[in-house]
Amino acid sequence: MNHSELGAFLKSRRDRIRPADVGLSAGPRRRVPGLRREEVAQLAGLSADYYTELERGRGAQPSAQVLAALARALRLNGDTRDHLFHLARRPLPPAAHGPDAHVQPALLGLLDRLGSTPAQIITDLHETLVQNPPAVALVGRPPAVRGPGASLVHRWFTDPDARALYPAEDHPHHSRVFVADLQAVAARRGADVRVRRMVAALRRRSPEFSALWDTHDVALRRTDHKRIVHPVLGVIELDCHSLFSEDGCQRLLWFTAPPGTEGAGRLELLSVIGAQDMAADPADPAPVRPPADRTAGT
Repeated sequence: MNHSELGAFLKSRRDRIRPADVGLSAGPRRRVPGLRREEVAQLAGLSADYYTELERGRGAQPSAQVLAALARALRLNGDTRDHLFHLARRPLPPAAHGPDAHVQPALLGLLDRLGSTPAQIITDLHETLVQNPPAVALVGRPPAVRGPGASLVHRWFTDPDARALYPAEDHPHHSRVFVADLQAVAARRGADVRVRRMVAALRRRSPEFSALWDTHDVALRRTDHKRIVHPVLGVIELDCHSLFSEDGCQRLLWFTAPPGTEGAGRLELLSVIGAQDMAADPADPAPVRPPADRTAGT
């Protein structure tokens, strides 16, 4: 690993991003053309000291998780993201699948503009890639796991705690929606090994999943009306909208409520309460997917 080249590359990318591009205010005292080091660190979920050491060409080899977080924070496209991984001597992550997938810049740009609206980007297997603070406050962060457990669909049918986000009477609806959506994803992905293994495992472990899978109902979830159980505000009724990436592998989800409704009022309260118990430790060098007491939902 060439520390100096990695540091120079990070600085060159940082200098090219305007604060407005990532939802930050330029402010009257800004002396640098792009982002400050601490701003990149904040966007990537890293400590400022850790990022500063990287940019100065010092410190240990960054993990793939840290590199993925930096690629998102710096809005790197496919080629520049790959170059970052090459400089750090790390294997390239999957382009669109898995919890470490490279988030598509177009979806990230939209997420940045939803500052007060709960929003998150997920894969087509419902693996959470990135959330804005209102989304963390609303649904919590996903558990810090790899493999099948990173998928909410997998957890929904194998871990009862994953269902606590929704009232019990709504569970059959969400089960049907998850399976119909996975049917569509499986058909689009074709012979994808991950999907085949997930379906086979869920059929073995969950009679409910197996029965629903055998109905062959197919429907990508584009919009849905949800009742979300919040630990402080209680049940919040919201509409969930989805915007799909061009290849269908990633989705931007955002939550709204009609003006004047009880759900809209509780969303306003949510912005006041924030993510007090779910905030990441700013001293942790790689808290991109930290554990939480609640399960992120989609």
